[in-house]
Amino acid sequence: MGKCESCIIKEFNALKSLSTDELRRVSACKTGKLYKKGQPVFEEGDTINGVYCVKDGVCKLTKLSENGKDQVVKLVVKGGLLGKRSLVTEQKSNLSATALTDMEMCFIPKSEIMSDLQKNPKFTMDVLRGMAQDLKESDNTIVNMAQKSVKRRMAEILMYVHDSFGTDEDDFLNIILSREDYANIVGTATESAIRILSQFKKEGLISTKGKQIKIDNYKKLQWIE
Repeated sequence: MGKCESCIIKEFNALKSLSTDELRRVSACKTGKLYKKGQPVFEEGDTINGVYCVKDGVCKLTKLSENGKDQVVKLVVKGGLLGKRSLVTEQKSNLSATALTDMEMCFIPKSEIMSDLQKNPKFTMDVLRGMAQDLKESDNTIVNMAQKSVKRRMAEILMYVHDSFGTDEDDFLNIILSREDYANIVGTATESAIRILSQFKKEGLISTKGKQIKIDNYKKLQWIE
């Protein structure tokens, strides 16, 4: 497990605002955690006594809906911080986090982070900016659900996964999501998601191999309405 002060990952989140001495102190008390694909990081309703810094891998944040289905709220990638809101509000987690790939994370105890929030204004502001960005993304999601068609939302999530996570040597998307995951992200029934993906395939926009998806016509996918 590397030292925080020399870790490049901190440049992607609020930890970059900590001083070298603060990073050394955090590094001395953090613990490394490994999660296998599909393993829960924490569940909705859990008390999170610290923050998780994603060193490698991808996880999904989900919210249990009234009909008992998990709505995918966000995908968190390398450099993301999990547990910020629970830390600041001292409330139990409002979301669940599950590894979509094998993951490596560092867990920083609440006592250490709270000390830095109280003493380092720049760090506090960066944490608040991160929370404000999360709220903005949530607002955009609500608007998209109301104003954009399911086909458009499906096209956008495919392009997002492509742009954010890249492709493998055969040009398939690096992140493999289930059809249910895609349905939950765009806010539709699994059957509808499967039907739309099949339509995209017939139109030559994508091709599939099992759960893997390859975008064959990115430009045309951009014009889906």
